[in-house]
This record gives sequence, structure tokens and C-alpha cells, in this order.
Amino acid sequence: MTAAPDLTGRIAIVTGASRGIGYFIAKQMAAAGAHVVAVARTVGGLEELDDEIKAERARTGKGDATLVPLDLTDMGGVDRLGGAIHERWGRLDILVANAGVLGTISPIGHVEAKVFDKVMAVNVTSTWRLIRSVDPLLRLSDAGRAIIISSGAAHSARAFWGPYAASKAAVEALMRSWAHETESLPLRVNAVDPGATRTAMRAQAMPGENPETLPHPTEVAERILPLASSGLTQTGMIFQAKHNRWVSYQQPA
Repeated sequence: MTAAPDLTGRIAIVTGASRGIGYFIAKQMAAAGAHVVAVARTVGGLEELDDEIKAERARTGKGDATLVPLDLTDMGGVDRLGGAIHERWGRLDILVANAGVLGTISPIGHVEAKVFDKVMAVNVTSTWRLIRSVDPLLRLSDAGRAIIISSGAAHSARAFWGPYAASKAAVEALMRSWAHETESLPLRVNAVDPGATRTAMRAQAMPGENPETLPHPTEVAERILPLASSGLTQTGMIFQAKHNRWVSYQQPA
């Protein structure tokens, strides 16, 4: 991958922006000059992010943020987000669909229905609603970029990770279909497998693991950031941040 792109004047949405990978992607996009629409449930985390972005702006004059406290299971709120962005800016340049939940690590037959339904609602349905809400705005950009955060679990389908693995396989399928539909446009649509990262979700999944052995989310965000570049040519592919490489399970025709 190349160095961090210049995102001056670009409008970007980042979901799950109050912590983890989403927090540092939002922070780094703002530092690169973007106006970041930071979406998350946790108001305190969003306010901390905003303080960091304002401090960076005071030093460099670059970047800004609009905070959107929103639970992505509020599907009507997701639907209204696109309209609000259109009214204020008339377009969207970058989407980072990062928000997600793990559910429980459990045999499939032991997963409670309410847990399965929440994983699918947050990881799949809200991602689709978000795509539907902002797709017209990304098409208005001269170089729209959509970055869908996935997981290696979508392909390993490891034991006890059934709902989460299924949800990430589903969003990758949505990504590839969307990339097919838009391949003749300036819009580039890709997924990212960030790999094992020092986040709260990883700690939930692997409670006995030493977090110090894992990359910090700021390192992972640095590898993802170039996918927002206006010079990006790849679409319909998966970027493996850990290995710094592209893979394709189904190239757009």
C-alpha cells in the first residue's frame, strides 16, 4: 500500500467510531484533511474522538468532525443519515462501514435466537441499510470509496464462531454485488480483513490472549487508510491488512 492519502475536502462516514479500529480510522482520516461524520452509540467515545480531532486541527489546520450518536439497529435513523448528509454537503466521498458485534462464541445449537438476531441486525442488515442510504451520495463523488470491514472468520468459519462468520460472509457478498453494479463508475467498493487486533471485541473473543502480542488498532488503521485514496483502482476485492495484500474471491466481470 501507499502512504496516507491527502483527504482534504473529502466527506467521510465512519461507523463504530467511538473505539477500536473505527476510532483510529476516523482520527487518521480527519488528520489527512477529511470532514468525518463519526457514527457510534457511545457518546463519550465520540466526544473523546472529537477532542482529539480538534486538537489536531489546532496544530495543523486540517480535519473536522460531525458527531452522530446512533444505534445502528435504529434502521430509520440509518435511513435518515443519507438525507441529512445530502442536505448539508450534497455528496459523500468515503464510507467506512466498521461497526459490528461479535455475539457469543458458542456451538451453533446453543446460540440464543436474540443473540443471533442482534448479530445479523448490526453486522448485516444495518450495513445494507447504510449502503442503501449513501449509495446515491457516493455516486455523486468524483472518487467515491466504500470500505467494508469484514473478518477472516468469513472464510475460516471456525468452530463456535457461526453467527459472526455468517454475518461477515454476508457483508462480503453485499460488497461484491455492489462492486459489480458500480464497476463502470468512479466508485470503488472493497472489504477489509483487519486481522487480529488489540480491541475490546478481540478480548471478548479470546479472553486468555495477551493483547500486547497484537497490533494496536492505530497500526491497522494506518494500513486501511490508503483504501480511501482517489487513486485506488481495485474494486470488489478484500484487503488483508495483516499481510498488506489484496485477495479476490470473485473478481467483478
